[in-house]
Amino acid sequence: MKLLVVEDERRLARSLAGGLAAEGFAVDVAHDGVTGLHQATEGDYDLVVLDVMLPGLNGYRVCAELRAAGSEVPILMLTAKDGEYDEAEGLDTGADDYLTKPFSYVVLLARTRALLRRRTRGGAPEIVLGDLRVDPASRTVRRGGAEVGLTAKEFAVLEHLAVNAGRVVPKTEIIENVWDFAYGGDPNIVEVYVSALRRKLDAPLGRRSITTVRGAGYRLSPDGG
Repeated sequence: MKLLVVEDERRLARSLAGGLAAEGFAVDVAHDGVTGLHQATEGDYDLVVLDVMLPGLNGYRVCAELRAAGSEVPILMLTAKDGEYDEAEGLDTGADDYLTKPFSYVVLLARTRALLRRRTRGGAPEIVLGDLRVDPASRTVRRGGAEVGLTAKEFAVLEHLAVNAGRVVPKTEIIENVWDFAYGGDPNIVEVYVSALRRKLDAPLGRRSITTVRGAGYRLSPDGG
């Protein structure tokens, strides 16, 4: 899942992005309201963490303009302001939840996951491919009825392949969605995670669910292999 953090305090933004990335999310960061609004409008995000006191456009304006444009992306607002009026103003502009600074990262992570679960509750959050079941809400994977333990990044790679099951997914697309658009490391890191998934999901059962299409990317079998 892709998250956007719009926060002008760069140290806090780096800390949030690093923590969320460690949980398996792909995280982009913007440091002002104008850039944040542009990225939120143009990008395909599952959730936006939005500070209120931003240069350019404040968080209330960013939130209001996203809602006016028809965006339904969940928005978690952050602010150093406190009080019922401030919270009401944030929620009235279309925010889904509100967190006052200073806050616990554990609480922010719990609120983030709750908003993501709420977003998928009305649909079919579990992806079923034969006997392979991927549940984005609980972030669990089952193969043949048995739960398979995956790291956060392994789950994120599998989730993206599962959402696109049957389609060849380019390595660059996986990096953009599982890491972020600014990732500057070795793109072969994807192969490391795909190999780990094969070892955990396929090898114990003698399956071959993830195939490499040379020069194109990876394909997860729609029947789970």
